[in-house]
Amino acid sequence: MNHTSDQPGDLGPSAPAEIGPTGRPLPHFPPPGPPSGRPAYVIALCNQKGGVGKTTTTINLGAALAETGRRVLLVDFDPQASMTVGLGFPAHDLDATVYHLLMHDDVEVSDVLLKTRTENLHLLPSSIDLSGAEMHLVHEVGREQTLARMLRPVLNDYDVILIDCQPSLGLLAVNALTACDGVLIPLECEYFALRGVALLKETIEKVRQRTNFDLTIIGLLGTMYDSRTLHSREVLQTLVDGWGDKVFHTVIRRTVKFSDATVAGEPITEFASDSPGAEAYRQLAREVLVRCPGV
Repeated sequence: MNHTSDQPGDLGPSAPAEIGPTGRPLPHFPPPGPPSGRPAYVIALCNQKGGVGKTTTTINLGAALAETGRRVLLVDFDPQASMTVGLGFPAHDLDATVYHLLMHDDVEVSDVLLKTRTENLHLLPSSIDLSGAEMHLVHEVGREQTLARMLRPVLNDYDVILIDCQPSLGLLAVNALTACDGVLIPLECEYFALRGVALLKETIEKVRQRTNFDLTIIGLLGTMYDSRTLHSREVLQTLVDGWGDKVFHTVIRRTVKFSDATVAGEPITEFASDSPGAEAYRQLAREVLVRCPGV
């Protein structure tokens, strides 16, 4: 069921007058209450362009949501396995990954599931083997629903499931869009990143019409933002002009701390807990929870 609200935040009389980096009044995002206890709300982080901060956002948003007491499952659905490695696991040495879940009926989620160092944060890892899954799936009946069927048995075990998609719009991405309730689109604040958004929107619309009628875009997230450059500011403004309130008020700024956290195999909320980057992802978690009531 689609729980997503079109209201991005509380812009009532009590909201602060501060203007955020997107040029709009910055709403107040209240501290999250307890989880609702409903089956997991599934979010696909998708963008066919690589290098836009998708994996970084999946890891750190997941960790920030886990800090609120949500039980979070991260699904690495990218053959590059960047999220798996970024959480400290050797992707090339794992005996069972998402690939085995997709390809073998006798493999269950519990056979693949890994506990991360972060409380309430689990991972379904990936490996390069996943690159061969599309070729096998193309001959399957209901091939677009394969991931949804795989996740169905564990929906009641989690509050949020985040899927890190590969940078393409192939069958794996369609599986992720079919399995999710909403899409979060990370977008680097540079002009080339803007060009592919229309194509991604078209793909999302096709999936909504054919395999997932309740699919919605939760929001677009500006990443790698540098307020010192006119280029970053203009791209972010163009994004807001084109998408309005679908653009998150939270903006993720460039910092070397994200790379350092990846090398350490930890979310930035633990590696550099007091850093501006960690606080940005905590704010993003609160904003996501406002946009997805009942999570």
